Amino acid sequence: MSGALRFVRRNPTIAVGALMLLAVALAAVFAPLIAGDPLLLVPIDRLLPPSAAHLLGTDHLGRDVFARAVYGARISLIVGLSVAVVSIAIGLAIGLAAGYWRRFDAVVMRFMDGLMAIPSILLAIALVSLNRASVGIVIVAITIPEVPRIVRLVRSVVLTVREMPYIEAAVSGGSPARKIILRHILPNTIAPLIVQGTYITASAILVEAGLSFLGAGVPPEIPTWGNMIAGSRLYVGRAPWTIFAPGVLLALVILAVNLLGDGLRDRLDVRLARRM
Repeated sequence: MSGALRFVRRNPTIAVGALMLLAVALAAVFAPLIAGDPLLLVPIDRLLPPSAAHLLGTDHLGRDVFARAVYGARISLIVGLSVAVVSIAIGLAIGLAAGYWRRFDAVVMRFMDGLMAIPSILLAIALVSLNRASVGIVIVAITIPEVPRIVRLVRSVVLTVREMPYIEAAVSGGSPARKIILRHILPNTIAPLIVQGTYITASAILVEAGLSFLGAGVPPEIPTWGNMIAGSRLYVGRAPWTIFAPGVLLALVILAVNLLGDGLRDRLDVRLARRM
């Protein structure tokens, strides 16, 4: 217990961000136990204000806003974490190869520059027009523009580390490239990738909400914060609670992820930690 309190005192930003994310994640996991049916339509109860029966009121179709907001957290967290994990896995492999083997560098980085020019929202709209709207399509559309950013980050770390004396000693000693990359170079990329992963998660959650708001995200019958805001925007003057709940939850999750990322950056950056 004393160790946990000491950690919170030394890392308040990380602690606050992690606790906020943990609360949202637990609510999403246990949604069937704490929330009702997010798809249940009760037209007679449309646009009811918050009450004991409906903690956050009902929307224009009589659906419980609290239930839909809690279930919407599932989509946001799944998309955010999936995009971060997939983009880091792909970008790490490409970045290590581009940074270590110079002959691949020019070709790979020009291709990455081309991918960075593709807006994720326009790509998602194009993919949805060619395929059926789904969570998988949204994850693919957001991941493609994020991969080049990871590649550039990893490549910059590799170019710096490969000039270190111990790397030159390992090369002179006849160590194979695979061993040098896995044992000496890869560990140096973990800290910046963790920090970058938090920012990718926040960005992916925002982009998913924007796509859902535009109707290019997940199917309308699946509750997400974006399509909740889109469906209730015409009733904001009469029933502001229909937009207030998903909007506040979206802002809190983004804030929590950014707090966690800032805290990890301060903690993992040795030079910054020494100055602080």
